[in-house]
Amino acid sequence: MIDPFGRMVSYLRVSVTDRCDFRCTYCMAENMTFLPKKDLLTLEELERLCRAFIAKGVKKIRLTGGEPLVRKNIMHLVRALGERVKSGELEELTLTTNGSQLARFAGELAEAGVRRINVSLDTLDADKFRQITRWGELARVMEGIDAALAAGLKIKINAVALKGFNDAEIPAMIRWAHARGMDFTVIETMPMGEIDEDRTDQYLPLSELRAALERQFTLSDIPYRTGGPARYVEVQETGGRLGFITPMTHNFCESCNRVRLTCTGTLYMCLGQNDAADLRAALRASGDDAHLSAAIDEAISRKPKGHDFVIDRTRNRPAVARHMSVTGG
Repeated sequence: MIDPFGRMVSYLRVSVTDRCDFRCTYCMAENMTFLPKKDLLTLEELERLCRAFIAKGVKKIRLTGGEPLVRKNIMHLVRALGERVKSGELEELTLTTNGSQLARFAGELAEAGVRRINVSLDTLDADKFRQITRWGELARVMEGIDAALAAGLKIKINAVALKGFNDAEIPAMIRWAHARGMDFTVIETMPMGEIDEDRTDQYLPLSELRAALERQFTLSDIPYRTGGPARYVEVQETGGRLGFITPMTHNFCESCNRVRLTCTGTLYMCLGQNDAADLRAALRASGDDAHLSAAIDEAISRKPKGHDFVIDRTRNRPAVARHMSVTGG
């Protein structure tokens, strides 16, 4: 699949649910209205959509949410896609999780063919963790990380950089992650969905964070890539990798190789644009995948050059109305 700007689309992110057992303040409002369960695609339908994308050249699939592991019977989909990894049709099946359910599922994920996961974690302070997630338990996440490491899963910790909340803690988090053999990535907050906070108060440009980190670490740019938007450095003092995801200060659109599928069958060609394609209608119109394949081709032909994220006090509305949990980050 080649988009209008010559980029090969080989990476599909699938949001299997918009529901989450946390309410992170930069991501969701406290009182969220989630999709009725009747509106969700079945796991079998999600698998069929994934198969259609694999047939068209997708080599990497990431399952996201919401929190993907709260979707009932989610391991049915994980195991089905894991078979595609084992057959060589798919190069990688990965997962982004808040870690709350990892203690329960880590072993099964590894057995199914998942080799690498991302865990979203913004602080190592239990009280601050409860504050940012509104009702999450840090100890439960730590138990899940331990279980994932014991199962042989490689872990990358993702932290959203939030000014005045965790910026001073990030050096310690880097040391903690690297000491356990985990990569660490920091992410700029993005203007998606109405929340209860002012994002201009939260926003921390990673150019500023990197300058602060370089006062205590030696950072060397390296060519390491995982297929996503992060740009990596090696931290000389820890020997570990540190990634920067900068949708605001430097968008990564020129190398975008991904599209995002929601749990209702809507395909977003860009995280930061509203243009979308209804693949559910194509999926249910026929048991033959020819119609679905054509719908995917038409959608890819509309993939935009980039997003238009802006955070400032003159634009206090989100750049995109839908919450991050709808399209899975």
